[in-house]
Amino acid sequence: MREQQGERRRLAVVSGGGTGIGAAVARGLVEDGFDVLVVGRRGDVVDAAARRIADECGRAGAVRAVTADLTDPEQLAAVLDAVDGRTVDAVVNNAGGYLGGPTGTLDEVAAWWRANLDANVLTAVLLTEALRPALRRPGGRVILLSSIAAQRGGGGPYSAAKAALHGWAYDLAAQLGPEQITVNVVSPGYVAETEFFGDRMTPEGHAKRVAATLVGRAGTPDDIAAAVRYLVGPSAGYVTGQVLGVNGGSVFGR
Repeated sequence: MREQQGERRRLAVVSGGGTGIGAAVARGLVEDGFDVLVVGRRGDVVDAAARRIADECGRAGAVRAVTADLTDPEQLAAVLDAVDGRTVDAVVNNAGGYLGGPTGTLDEVAAWWRANLDANVLTAVLLTEALRPALRRPGGRVILLSSIAAQRGGGGPYSAAKAALHGWAYDLAAQLGPEQITVNVVSPGYVAETEFFGDRMTPEGHAKRVAATLVGRAGTPDDIAAAVRYLVGPSAGYVTGQVLGVNGGSVFGR
């Protein structure tokens, strides 16, 4: 995949790209003409997603799977190997999720918090820092996927971890702005059709979350992907250091 002289195919790296929002983002970027590296911990899942997206978009070879646990600095080498010297136009940090666990002792509380911070913050920091030298200058894009929980709470260490991404995004936007690289956060509300809730979601829980929106429906992965596609695209070159809420009006911007 080494970039050839005169070649202008854009390259995006999407973490957590095997399912749900990440897979929708990856597919949307392929439709927009990007080559995409889909990164995830579960090799079988990212492999299947890469094949499916390439087949559905009719772009064989445009999507590649990379298996890596982004909480482990050593495994970032697999991502850099897949980039293979190319310029990276966009990094979409979607890896993460709510991790539960026992909290009966202080040791268990510490482990619970560290697991959520690692999964949601450290993954984004390590991937972005690994790819930072390769970002296109000017014109590179960094996107962080947060959550409505960062603004209204309710998720304990998950809420805190997602809120941490906002502060880091502001710092990163200030650092990279002079090089005309933008950094933005997309903050989804309730999105159905993902693995986020696992078997925890009940019909009552779904109805409650839909009722909290102003538009009377759950979000979809494609709703979130559309926001990412805008921020990654040429029309958003003057947008940086922002948190874009995509939540059906369940939390107002602030």
